[in-house]
Amino acid sequence: SIMASKNSNKVQKVVMGLLALWSIISIIIIVVWATSPDLKGSAQCRAELREATEKLEGAKVVFNKDRQALEEKTLKAVEEQERLKADILLLLGRLNATNVTLEECRLKNVVLAVNVTALQDDVRLLQQREANLTEQLSLQEERIEALQQNLTQAFHETESCFSLKMAAENQKSAAESLTKVCESKRQHLEKQLQKCKAAESETPQVNQAGSSVSSSPNSAAAPLAGIPALTLLICAALHLIT
Repeated sequence: SIMASKNSNKVQKVVMGLLALWSIISIIIIVVWATSPDLKGSAQCRAELREATEKLEGAKVVFNKDRQALEEKTLKAVEEQERLKADILLLLGRLNATNVTLEECRLKNVVLAVNVTALQDDVRLLQQREANLTEQLSLQEERIEALQQNLTQAFHETESCFSLKMAAENQKSAAESLTKVCESKRQHLEKQLQKCKAAESETPQVNQAGSSVSSSPNSAAAPLAGIPALTLLICAALHLIT
């Protein structure tokens, strides 16, 4: 076992040595390859250098243009961002104002709803009042129609009264005329009666005695015949007056 362990240690040492040698050789090869001079000519190198320089300058120009364009875009983006921020602030302000307005509108809608309800109640009350007033108006129209009928009847009655009054006045005038006629006849008859009495008082006693039988009936009959006629005239005049 001691001999086997010694052999294994030797193998390990050999392997380690080979690995170390291979690593050193690889490093040397890499260093030599990296530091080996270029086999190209100087003209080709200068051409490649010129081409590389031109590419570099072109790249610098393109880079500067791109950088300027990017800076301009960046400035525009910053300005656009600032403008957007201002717009956002403005929109936020408008949004807040709109929210306030919406809240006010909501409150106004609530108030309007209450007012609409109150107005509907008022409308119903007014409709009820209108119905009551219509009924009262119908009653008033019926009363007015009845009053017009009464007024028409009263007007006709008044006309009738005026007609009766005029007829009564005409009858009164006729009665007064008849009364005057009767009065004149009465006065005339009284005068004739007085004349007759005076004539009888102046007649002699002989004629009075002799003719008493013949004249007394005639003289007595004349006054007795005039009295009924006068009475009838007076009664007719009083009847016409009343």
